[in-house]
Order: sequence, then structure tokens, then C-alpha cells
Amino acid sequence: MPWRLAPSRILVSFRFSVRTMSTRTFNDAVDKLNSLQSNYAAIEASRASGGRMTQYAKHEMIEYLGRIGYSVTDLNQLNVIHVTGTKGKGSTCAFVDSIIRSTTPHRKIGLFTSPHLVSVRERIRINGVPISEEDFVRFFFEVWDRLEQNDQREYSSTPPKPMYFKFLNLMAYHAFLTLKVDTTILEVGVGGEYDSTNIVPKPIVTGVTSLGLDHVIILGATLDKIAWQKGGIYKEGVPAYTVPQPPEALEVLRSRAMEKMASSFHVVHPIPELSSLPLGLAGKHQLQNATLALHLADTYLKAQGDVQGDIAQLTEPLNEAYMRGLRATKWPGRCQTVPDPDDSKSTWFLDGAHTVESLTSCAEWFVSPGLGIKPEATRVLIFNCTHGRSGAELLGALQAGFKAQIQLHESATPAEQLFDHVIFCTNVTYSDGTFKGEFTQKGLDEKDLAQLKTQTELANAWKIMIPTFPEARIHVVPSIEHAVKTVKHLRSTQDTPVDALVTGSLLLVGGLIDVANLTKSALEI
Repeated sequence: MPWRLAPSRILVSFRFSVRTMSTRTFNDAVDKLNSLQSNYAAIEASRASGGRMTQYAKHEMIEYLGRIGYSVTDLNQLNVIHVTGTKGKGSTCAFVDSIIRSTTPHRKIGLFTSPHLVSVRERIRINGVPISEEDFVRFFFEVWDRLEQNDQREYSSTPPKPMYFKFLNLMAYHAFLTLKVDTTILEVGVGGEYDSTNIVPKPIVTGVTSLGLDHVIILGATLDKIAWQKGGIYKEGVPAYTVPQPPEALEVLRSRAMEKMASSFHVVHPIPELSSLPLGLAGKHQLQNATLALHLADTYLKAQGDVQGDIAQLTEPLNEAYMRGLRATKWPGRCQTVPDPDDSKSTWFLDGAHTVESLTSCAEWFVSPGLGIKPEATRVLIFNCTHGRSGAELLGALQAGFKAQIQLHESATPAEQLFDHVIFCTNVTYSDGTFKGEFTQKGLDEKDLAQLKTQTELANAWKIMIPTFPEARIHVVPSIEHAVKTVKHLRSTQDTPVDALVTGSLLLVGGLIDVANLTKSALEI
């Protein structure tokens, strides 16, 4: 697809009169945002088209960009660090953000990520802080109004407005350009080659995190096909990085870097110095994400002239600013331990892992010494999965991970008895069947929700996997609030602590943070 729209009439200039937003509220913006095609519905539409729809994604995004008054070359002003992958891309972006802020505090840094946990504002951050409700309203309606005022489309197939994720991506571009950020860190939504973030002609550096099987309907059912999609973010004349990958994936990534004429291709390897550094993000797997982030940040800072040295060589020992950034990194909902603010004997262990690989890492984290296995605690698993993922496969990976870690640490607790209760719930926020406004996912399978089809399948998979598990302790509930109430009830009937692991879906983790009153403790926003 072309990088530039030929007809100049699509790229328009806007002269806006200053108008008050007093009559347009944050809730108004969220309502309009939720009226757009949801991510779930977009995935289902792509499934129905056999994946053909994704091929039009970039030219549609370029068209939307032109309709709000920008060209793709304007995006080069953002000085972009572009990150994709299956596992760890959000954490890697968080590490990069923290390293650069620690090293160059004078820089204004924009960070675009997805999904959000509690507030949609989390997706667009400036210097680590989600934009305010006032700024969200301002930038949202500036984009919305420009799209409404200029409905002239080059391609008849392009919808009048982008779907949910693309709109927020478009809004992030507008916000970052308006605020004149010095640095932008872009996390890919799905894939890479056809993702709406992949219209920046000349990023400063690109990186691919650990790959695995996810979104196979869109990206392909094999690692080499997924690697082809992810490697689509590599660009001509731009350094390309990745972590150690399975051979078939690494071969494709290397080939894609050559095809895209990247200036260099690097596979990062463990840095001994990191093994003794207390990272801000928990979990052994974060060492790999931190390593990639160090190389991305170091290459970026050298390219910008903020750090001296060979741009292709990470200088060791690491400078103190880099290490300070790694220690200070925060990324809520990923291997996060949150004491219950209302009950000193309840602890929530939150991890939005939703792939086989990430759930294996979740198990490794939870069963690490001094964390998830306390002989005096009642342990509860709260789980859900979304978007057609195989619940049985994901639960199997989680349980296999528990078993491996218990054997490794020679724990006396059998893996089959690790949890006293398991709860399978939907991602519906409240017990009355409603969502928190910023969680609404229009397009969810209402029949599936009404019949608790996915949750019942998960419960059956658990019974098959652990046939000795007491059936009375397997709970299938229709909302996150029901799940939280079940945990609270358990705690009220006993004096022993309750430790609850919440995983399988970032939407589940985000909803639980809201319902369990953990927002202040977990998010600090």
C-alpha cells in the first residue's frame, strides 16, 4: 500500500475557533468511543473475511490521518520507538519509557499502549502519567469533529470513523504532535505489518519481543507466519532488534529485516549485570524484556545525541541512569502483588497473561519462593479467557507451569492442591450485568455471556485436568463482582489469609481492580 495519499484534497488544513468543552464531558467522549466498532467485533469481522480486511488497515489509517490534517511524514517528528511481539511488548515499552525518563528528564515522552486496565486515559501517557480527563476530552473531540467535518474518503470501503483501537491511536498521534513530545513509544495493537501504528515512515528504532501463538485468525496459525507479521515494523535504514526466538521465527525476522532494508539486525542476549538488579517489574521473564528495552533505549539515546558511544553496542557496565530507570519501572496488572486495602489478610496477585507463554511465566512468578505458596493461606484462582482463545490449552499451560515450579522448588504442596477454590467468571464488571463505562465491549457474544458458555467450558476443562478437585469448590459466575464477592465471602468465614491469583485476561484484571477497590493501590492514577 502507498505511504502517501495521492489526492491532496484528503489532506486538509483546519482553522478552529476556540470553543469551550464545558458542554462535552469525559463521559460523553467515552460514550462516543464505545459507539465505534469494538476490538472484539473487528477481530470477528476479520475472521469472517478470512483475514483480508487487515490488508486495508494501513491505507485506511493514512486516510484518517489526512482527514484530521496530518500526513504520515508529520509522524517522523515524534521520534518513534516502535515495539511489537506476542509476550512482553507492554512491559518492554514501560521499561523503555522509564529508562529514557531517568536518563533525560528534560524530554517530554509520549507512550501509547493497549489495552487499559481501569481508565482509557492510561493508553495515552505523557512522562509516565495518563493524560487528564480534560485533555482526553479536548483531543478526543478535536479528532472526532475533524472526521465529521471532512467526510471525503479516497476509498469507498473506508468506514466514516475508525474502530475503537484505531481511533485512540489516531488521537494519540494528534495529542503527541499537539503537545510537541520529544520521544514517542508506540506499542503495536495486533501483529505489526498491517497495524495502525505501522504508518510511521521513519522510526528511530524498532523491536520485537518474544513470539508465540496468539490472534491466529488474523496473524496465521504458525510461528513463521506470525513472525512475518511482527517483522513488518522493521524499516529501511532503522536498527531492528529482537530477543532469542524459536529458529523458524528468528529466520523469518532476519529475512524481514533484510527485506525492509533495516540498517542492522540484532538479537539481544542476557546481560549478567541485570541478574542481580531488582527490576521494577516482578517475574523472571522480565529480564528478557528489560534486556531488549535497554538496547532500544540505548540505541535511541545515542541516535539523539544524549548518550555517547557506538550506536550498535550497548555500553557495559550499565550507567546508573539506566539502572535507576529499570528499578523504577511500573506496569500495573502484570505480575503485580496488591494487598487488599480493606482487609490486611487478603492479597490479590494480578497478571493479565493471556497466551500459553505468558501464563507459563505467570505460574513461574506465582510459585516463586515467598510469594504464592504460604501454608497458612487459602488460595483462589480467578480465571477467564477471551477472543476465541482455547481455554483448555491456556489452563493446561498454567497448570503445567505450576507443576514445574513446585517440583523445582521442592514444595510439599502438590500442584493439584495448589488452589482451594477456582472461579471462572466473565469480563462483565458488575453483578447487574453492566460494564464500567470505560470497559464496555460492544460486540461481545451475548448468547455466550448469557449461557456462561466459555466459563462452563473452562470449569469442565479444570475437572478433566484435575478430576480429584472438589466440584463444590469450582465456581462459575456471571461477573467480576460475583467473583470478588465469592472471595470476600470465603474470607469472612475464616480467620486465615486469602490469596487470590487473577489471570487469563487483562480485561478481567482491570475490572477486578475497579470492583475490589484496588485502583489507588494498583494504578496510582
